[in-house]
Amino acid sequence: MISTNESLENKKSKNSPETLLELQDLKKHFPIKAGLLQKTVGHIKAVDGINLKVNKGETLGIVGESGCGKSTVGRTIIRLYEPTDGKIIFNGQDISHLSEGDLRKDVRKNIQMIFQDPFASLNPRKTLRSIIREPLDTHHIYKGKERDAHVEGLLEKVGLNASFINRYPHEFSGGQRQRIGIARTLALNPELIIADEAVSALDVSIQAQIINLMEDLQEEFGLTYIFISHDLSVVRHISDRVGVMYLGKMMELASKKELYAEPLHPYTQALLSAVPVPRKKGVMKRERIILKGELPSPANPPKGCVFHTRCPAAFDLCKQVNPDFKEVKSNHFVACHLYT
Repeated sequence: MISTNESLENKKSKNSPETLLELQDLKKHFPIKAGLLQKTVGHIKAVDGINLKVNKGETLGIVGESGCGKSTVGRTIIRLYEPTDGKIIFNGQDISHLSEGDLRKDVRKNIQMIFQDPFASLNPRKTLRSIIREPLDTHHIYKGKERDAHVEGLLEKVGLNASFINRYPHEFSGGQRQRIGIARTLALNPELIIADEAVSALDVSIQAQIINLMEDLQEEFGLTYIFISHDLSVVRHISDRVGVMYLGKMMELASKKELYAEPLHPYTQALLSAVPVPRKKGVMKRERIILKGELPSPANPPKGCVFHTRCPAAFDLCKQVNPDFKEVKSNHFVACHLYT
């Protein structure tokens, strides 16, 4: 007979989300070289100890200022950059140091990326047929007419006419090019898609169309997204949970509802104070928090908490000890000494 405690644990495990991706103390440091012999004289700590879990079927937004390391996180996950330290665990497998052959065989088709610039990410000398077929050819998926039929079907899925299959990228607008990029990303039926500033180069009206398309595709194909952006309004619309980065570190992580309603970290509070909000009768306008000083260099980050040089709530401990990234409320994580 199963005890009451065991029954509760089993019920909880069944209801808990399934982890697709886990980052354990992930680091990516770029060497700084100088002199005739190009000796390494330092490192740019673009990503400096990220711990994170991404659940199947969710959209995790990652936000922060330019240079905070959010795009480097995405590129390191997909192994465009080799991690300096830490682990990348995808579907229970540590892919941090897999060879290129093993990556292509077991991982590449399951993790894909949508890039920021739809003008630079498509080969101008190739037709849509060749662009979208390329990953299919690489992984030997489908043959002949079946492959072309699959390409045409993908074009229609992203809102483009299948008759465009023999056209070139320069014949399309920015929004249409991003749809082509999404079609190429979907070609291998991936589990995880990393969208790196996928709509930042587009007009606002086109951004909404692409976001709606991504949401529809997620529902249809059961996709998991990591959505990287500096636009807090866009991230709020598409994400289930949101992580806030600063100078290579994760400052706060929570559900979008809780993060936007009750941000705990002073940096998150400052970021959200800059987001325009509609003025309603009887509702006070959000107070703007102005951060003093400049963003420190990731080549020489401050000792202790990396945010203390600009933090309005900093005290002596912040200048000496780096705070742990820990759960201070249910599923709400923060790296701040105010909550120790």
